[in-house]
Formats: sequence, structure tokens, C-alpha cells
Amino acid sequence: MTYQILLIEDDLQICEIITDYLTAQAQNTFDVRCAGDGQEGFAKIVEGGYDLVLLDIMLPGMDGFALCRELRRRSDAPIIFITARGREEDKLRGYHLGCDDYLVKPFSLPVLHAKMLALLKRSKGMVQHAVLTAGSIVLDPERYRVSCKGSELELSCKEYELLKYLMEHKGRVCAREVLLTHIWGYDFEGNDRVVDNHVRKLRKKLGAQGRQIRTIIRKGYQMKEGEDDYE
Repeated sequence: MTYQILLIEDDLQICEIITDYLTAQAQNTFDVRCAGDGQEGFAKIVEGGYDLVLLDIMLPGMDGFALCRELRRRSDAPIIFITARGREEDKLRGYHLGCDDYLVKPFSLPVLHAKMLALLKRSKGMVQHAVLTAGSIVLDPERYRVSCKGSELELSCKEYELLKYLMEHKGRVCAREVLLTHIWGYDFEGNDRVVDNHVRKLRKKLGAQGRQIRTIIRKGYQMKEGEDDYE
């Protein structure tokens, strides 16, 4: 299958590296079109017809956030930010504007390729991600949204990932070490108290439903099914 890819990036070397890597993949065909600044990127967005967009943030003429907003007004094509801006607030802004994923430079080309394929399959209806529920807590991975008793919650990236992992493993005891590795990474230099601090913040935002996240002494945490399953 041939996928039409729009790459908006002002670093010519990065454009060439990504293009060469994608076009060398044997299992799929990628037709990569590049734009070197925000204005050219905007013109290609208006032109349309792309299956996926790779988008830098710091661009001359028009930044990536503005381009993401314009693209979302015109298309449901998946958007992946590829940028040197790794602050949490930048990631959250990107997701709020409608991006589907966010990679911080330098990144792995195989990982980029895997993320692209996953998003392309999902956008073409080949893969469906079920909405996660635990009582009145609802997490929608497709839209990166969490609601509790019908009210949407504002969670940080780490809070979201923590809740998602607990809901994906509902009923199981998730060790602090596992949560730390999965969410903060193998190279995280802190200790597992960071997990406890984020659970505390998450419980507070969930209100009464925060009690569904049970503390398992000397082990970790467990997400219970619903409001009648606290004890």
C-alpha cells in the first residue's frame, strides 16, 4: 500500500534522513513530500490528500502549533510532532491541538516508522482501540481524553500514562518498579516515590473515584472495577 506523507521540517538534513529511511522500507511504500517552512507547509496542507503529517514546531513563517490547528480544521489525517521541544507543556499543547503522537529529537527512526504504521492502520480502520472504563472513569486513547462521571479531566502527561496503565491492567497489582520503568523509563534517575506522588495527585483529580486506585502495601497499586469495589 502507498501512503502519502507530508514532512514539514526546516532542517534539510533531517528531511533527507527521514525520507531516505521511509522510502527504503520494503513492506510499505511511502511517498514523502517535504516543506521547509511554515508557509510552504500551510500551502501543502490546503492542497490536501495526505495520509499522515510529520510536523516540526519551530519553523520559520508559521510555527507547528498553528499548522496543527489548521490541519485539524481540514483533515483527520494523523499528526506526529517531531521536535526538539520536550517540555511537558509543549506536549500537552500539541495533544490539545489534535496531534496523535509526539517525538522529541533525537529520536529513533525505527520507532518513528512503527508509530507511523500504527497510526496509519488505525486511521484506515484496520485497528480499533477500545475505550477503557473503570466504574465511572472513562479513558479514550483515540482522543487522549479522560472523564469521570461525565466531566472531562485535565491530566498531565505522566498522570494520563499512569491512569492508562492502571486501567489497562485493571484488577492486577502493579508494582511501583514496573510503573516507574513503564512511564518514566529505564534511565530515570529518581526513586519510586515519584510514583506515589503522581498517584496522590491523580486520586485528587478523580475525586471520590480516586479510591478505586488501591494501595497494596509494600507492593504497588491496583485499579478496582467500580465505586462498589473499594474495599
